[in-house]
Amino acid sequence: MQKLTRKSILPGLTALLAAIFAVAAFSAGHGIGVAQAGQTITLIAGADNNDESESPFQGRKMKMIEEQIVARGIDDPKTLSALKKVDRHRFVPEHLRHMAYEDRPLPIGEGQTISQPYIVAFMTQALDLKETDRVLEIGTGSGYQAAVLAEIVAHVYTIEIIESLGLRAKEALGKAGYTNIDVKIGDGFKGWPEHAPFDAIMVTAAPTDIPAPLKAQLAEGGTMIIPVGQAWEQELIVLEKIDGQLLEKKTLPVRFVPMVDEKGETY
Repeated sequence: MQKLTRKSILPGLTALLAAIFAVAAFSAGHGIGVAQAGQTITLIAGADNNDESESPFQGRKMKMIEEQIVARGIDDPKTLSALKKVDRHRFVPEHLRHMAYEDRPLPIGEGQTISQPYIVAFMTQALDLKETDRVLEIGTGSGYQAAVLAEIVAHVYTIEIIESLGLRAKEALGKAGYTNIDVKIGDGFKGWPEHAPFDAIMVTAAPTDIPAPLKAQLAEGGTMIIPVGQAWEQELIVLEKIDGQLLEKKTLPVRFVPMVDEKGETY
């Protein structure tokens, strides 16, 4: 720190300035810095403190939960707890991390987005998950939604059709320490029959009709949430399988990216 001197200064003012600059020096030596290594942010608080709670993003995350999630009626304790544990900024492109906790979706490349935080919370709560559940997610995207689910359930199977996104999400989830998530590069319309049936299915890309394979892979008593419709007119639908039949409930108007096959053709 630069040293300031004055030849003619009142003794009382000298003491006051000394106290002020001592506080400033302490703050500079103990403040929080951010070091970046690849896609991971490492927090550095002083020389011997690496507490995640000191993250500059922590306050933004808690504000997001209170103002965007709780204030809109999301009250499931499991969902709220998961949102508190998962750092959304770790799943968005580095140049957009300052916007990670805003009330909006964000681009993640390849024409895809990470969903608005409220939609993530709404869809998670709608599944009424249990800790023993096995969940299929269609549309891994950034990996954020899979991480939220993995904080609640026993295992998440997630499918991403765009290889670059799937590999990036797998890397991000690995760095975050998740061992109960399997990522597959493939066509989500077909589901993952090798691991079916699933207690819950979440779809984050919109087909024009509910895929028959996903209906078949939903366990008895299970719940599916899926956006259905054309590009500019979709509804978020919750389905529950009872006695082999799917009971359907429409919830919110939404706008998701379309569900596509390996050739990019929409379903």
